[in-house]
Amino acid sequence: GHDIIKKRLIRTVKDNRISHAQLFTGPEGSGSLALAIAFAQYVSCLDPEESDSCGTCVSCQKYMKLIHPDLHFVYPVATTKTITKDPVSDDFINDWRSFILDNPYQGQEQWYEYIGVGNKQGIISKNESYKIIRKLSLKAFESEYKVMIIWLPEKMNQVAANKLLKIIEEPPPKTLFLLVSEDPGKILPTILSRTIINKIPKIDKNSLFNTLKGRFLISNDELKKTVQLADGNYLQAVDLLSEEENNLDNFRMFTQIMRLCYAGKIIEIIKWVDEVSIKGREKQKSLLAYALRMIRENFMLNLAKGQNEKIIQLSGEEAEFSKKFYPFIHENNVYEIAEEFNSAHFNIVSNANSKIVFLDLTLKIIKLIKT
Repeated sequence: GHDIIKKRLIRTVKDNRISHAQLFTGPEGSGSLALAIAFAQYVSCLDPEESDSCGTCVSCQKYMKLIHPDLHFVYPVATTKTITKDPVSDDFINDWRSFILDNPYQGQEQWYEYIGVGNKQGIISKNESYKIIRKLSLKAFESEYKVMIIWLPEKMNQVAANKLLKIIEEPPPKTLFLLVSEDPGKILPTILSRTIINKIPKIDKNSLFNTLKGRFLISNDELKKTVQLADGNYLQAVDLLSEEENNLDNFRMFTQIMRLCYAGKIIEIIKWVDEVSIKGREKQKSLLAYALRMIRENFMLNLAKGQNEKIIQLSGEEAEFSKKFYPFIHENNVYEIAEEFNSAHFNIVSNANSKIVFLDLTLKIIKLIKT
């Protein structure tokens, strides 16, 4: 998406009218950071095409890995268990590259979670300003331009902002500042007034649909519903689809283990435990939470005996499976089964050995499911 903005930015390069300080601002999930990086790559491309960078030259290859020596990043950070004093962006550069290469549409909450700052809010401090001034005082290593991308400049404290005023207003030759903001109203006015503003709208529905279709194996109807719900927010669309994919996997894993436990197939159960034990702990917790919901819904279905099924919240596949499963979840075993799943969830959260936790759980379910 954003074809009009892209064409305008490319025209400034071709006409040699690149503004040295630009602000890319749009709502979360609109792709402001991705567009800023793409623009910087185009500026540095050794063989630019009519509407995009070539993607194959040495400069582009380095940009695509975010390791170009003339590309610099600044972003909000905070202390962590390993960085305990005066954190700056360079302390997290490897994390940043991995984070952005995985998905450049992510927001600040995802970033703080990724680097493990807990409940602390990140800032751009005065120490960062010294780093910026020092880096930009050096000559470019390979490209014509040195590029400084500042993500979320609204997180810059006043001391840091004041120290950058002069260099943003009168930068060294061939220096490009690209600020990327979700809330420009919180940027220091003296900084804001020195930038050319590029307003990035929400991603249009057709572009969002086509991008997601290339990433997710899902029906067009479901994809259209997701695009409608996401309202131009790529990040929200991915979250919705990832949740759907996760639910499908949870359904598969849950129904498989319930059938194996009922049949008492120990060898197959061990294979199932091996599969689930190599999943990340977040997925393991998600599976256990899903199992608890299915146990509850099937118990409610058992109580209803088909008289008032409107209170049951099951999807089509879940409802079909539960027609045969619900008789096995009743008042004589539901509390113990739920307790076993709750206990397993607690143990996974406590970093217990997942293989032992799930093997113990399944062996107990074998007995309880036949009660």
